[in-house]
Amino acid sequence: MAGNFAFLIFSLGIIGTGLLAVPVLAGSTAYAVGEARQWKVGLARKPAEAKAFYTIVAIATLIGLIINFTPLNPIKALYWAAVLNGVVSVPVMVTMLLMAANPKVMGEFTVTGPLRSVGWVATAVMGISAIGTIAGIFL
Repeated sequence: MAGNFAFLIFSLGIIGTGLLAVPVLAGSTAYAVGEARQWKVGLARKPAEAKAFYTIVAIATLIGLIINFTPLNPIKALYWAAVLNGVVSVPVMVTMLLMAANPKVMGEFTVTGPLRSVGWVATAVMGISAIGTIAGIFL
């Protein structure tokens, strides 16, 4: 339908997606770092109230900008980010499942029965996938 303009439309879509992703990724990084360090966080706060949080937003944005000017292949970077996320997700899932089953943490809302079983099966599948990925990289 777009004919000769297909490349232009596709390019604008990719650029638009990137422009949407930058603040989301910078913000999520700032929230993760800020909450882990027990800083005041939040975009509802004024920069003077959450200096460290806004500094992380700025640094993450600058890192994203700088990466564009390096010879780093963005497709390979996305691939390796996905691999790293898959491997790191296993201990995160184990921790979440242990917390979700602990009445001291969850009170009356603990995860039990089939939902807990499905969670452990999913964690096992992720663990097997992570082991396979690591083995595939080094073998």
